[in-house]
Amino acid sequence: MSKPNGTRPLPLIGIGEKGSLRPYEKEFFILYAQADKVLSCVDCNQEFAFTASEQQFYADRQFTEPRRCPSCRAARKASRGDSGGGSYSGGGYSSGGSSGGGYSSGPREMFSATCSSCGKEAQVPFRPSGAKPVYCSDCFSSQRASNNRY
Repeated sequence: MSKPNGTRPLPLIGIGEKGSLRPYEKEFFILYAQADKVLSCVDCNQEFAFTASEQQFYADRQFTEPRRCPSCRAARKASRGDSGGGSYSGGGYSSGGSSGGGYSSGPREMFSATCSSCGKEAQVPFRPSGAKPVYCSDCFSSQRASNNRY
């Protein structure tokens, strides 16, 4: 196997007698063998460092290299209204609008149903199939309270 002129193999520090790395040494070597890269932001044309550890993080998750610097990424994320981390802070039904969680697809579609307990009209965030009872807010709360008793 021929090598281009002027190139030498990198010395591998920590190699065992037989020339192979131990598993934890391979992991360490792979992580730190990569050099930091300097990338150019597509928005502001500013150069930014893509560190070896960031490269490993991206490679582990099969992400492509970042195209924007950290400040442009943060500005773009903020303009989209992302809360970060993909968290969902649902916890109950809202009567329209966003609950501030990770899902902001506009007002939630509500459906009319007749309460199985009191017979009043109720608005629910799902299409009732008739297979299970549907309760208005008041009856739902009292059902939940009575089911939580010991």
